[in-house]
Amino acid sequence: MKYNYEKILNDIDNKHIRLGQEIEDYKYRLSYIDVDLKNIAENFLFIKEKVKNKKVMAIVKANAYGHGLLYTSLFLQAVGVDFFGTAFLEEAIALRNNGITKPILMLGGFVPSQIENFIEHDIDITASSVDKLDAINEVAGLLGKKARVHLKIDTGMERIGPHYYSAEKLLNKSLETKNCEVVGIFSHFAKSETDSELTKLQLERFLEVLTFYDKHSLPYPIRHIANSGAILNFEDSYLDMVRPGAILYGINPDENVFKNLNIKVALSLKSKIVYFKVVRANTGISYGHTYITPEQTRVVTIPIGYGDGFSRLLSNKASVIIRGKKCPIVGNICMDQCMVNIGPNGEGYNDDEVILIGKQGNNEITVNEIANLIGTDPRDILVSLNSRIPRRYNVT
Repeated sequence: MKYNYEKILNDIDNKHIRLGQEIEDYKYRLSYIDVDLKNIAENFLFIKEKVKNKKVMAIVKANAYGHGLLYTSLFLQAVGVDFFGTAFLEEAIALRNNGITKPILMLGGFVPSQIENFIEHDIDITASSVDKLDAINEVAGLLGKKARVHLKIDTGMERIGPHYYSAEKLLNKSLETKNCEVVGIFSHFAKSETDSELTKLQLERFLEVLTFYDKHSLPYPIRHIANSGAILNFEDSYLDMVRPGAILYGINPDENVFKNLNIKVALSLKSKIVYFKVVRANTGISYGHTYITPEQTRVVTIPIGYGDGFSRLLSNKASVIIRGKKCPIVGNICMDQCMVNIGPNGEGYNDDEVILIGKQGNNEITVNEIANLIGTDPRDILVSLNSRIPRRYNVT
C-alpha cells in the first residue's frame, strides 16, 4: 500500500498546533534528534506483511523509544496501526488527548485510584489478578460503563500476572464480571531473541491457558504474545496480534542473531561544534582529567551531555563524526557539553555538523555500537535521550 507521507506529516502539523509549538520553542537548540517517520511507517508495513496481516500493536512507551510519542503515534495511526501499547496511564491519556482514536492498551500495573481515568479515557486495562479485575468491575459499575480489559498471564517473566499454572481463577472470574469486556489475553516472552527453547516453552504454556476457552465453548479474546524477537523468529507465536517495539524503530534487537535485517533506522542524534582550541601535550581534559593529551592536538566542544541523556559512561569510549571522520570523545562527558579530539591536523570549525548517532559521508555510528561500548541494550541508549533534546520530524 502506498501512502503520501509528506501529506500525512503536514496534516499532523496543521491539526496539532501544540506539538508544533513545542518544536518552535526549541528551535534555537544546536543539539537535536532527527526522526524519519517514513522509515518507521515502512518498518510497520514490513512487519504487517511478515505477520500476514495479523493485528499490530505499536509499542510507543518511553516516548516511542525516544522517537517522540505523539508525532510517531499520529503518523502510525495514519498508516494503519491497529492498536497502541503504552507502559503508563499518562502516556495513554496523552495519546487520547492528542488525536489517537485507535485502541490503546496500558501494559503495566495500576492501582485502584487510577481505574476511573482508564474508563473515562477509553483506555484498555491490563487485568493481572482476580483482585484487580474485581476492582475494575466495581468502578465500571459505579460509572455505569463497561471497562475494556486484557488478561495478563505470566509464562516466564515473573513480572505481573498470575502464573500460567494458576491462571484459571482469573479466567473464571472474567466470566463473572458484568462490567468488564475482555478484549484480549496476553503474555510476554523473556528471551525471544536468543533462546528458542524457552520461547517455545512459554508459547506452549500460553496456549495451554487458552484451552480454557475451548473447554467452555467460548470465542477467544485477542491473543497476543509476540514481541520483536518473536516476530522475527517464531511465526507460531503471531496468534491474533503482535507487539513490535524495537524493530518498529529500526533497532536490531540482537545483531549477533539477526543478520541483514530488513528494517530502517529512524533516529539520528546531531549537534554542532561551538568551540575550537589547540591543546598542548600532557594536558588534562574535563572533570577529573581522565584523559591526558599525548601530543599537541585540536579539541572541539559539543553542546550536549549527560543532562540530555547522553550517558557519562560513554566518556573516553564513544566517538562522533565530524566532516566525515570518526573522532573520539575525550575526558569526562559533562552535564551539558563534551569534548572531541579531532587530531593534531584535524579540521572542525564552529557550526560544523556533528553526528553522535547516524550517518555522515561513508561513516556511521549505530545505536547498537554505542550500547556495546558500555554493555547495555540499544533501547537503553534511545529512551535515555530526554525531552531537553528537541525532535525534528521528516519523511525523507
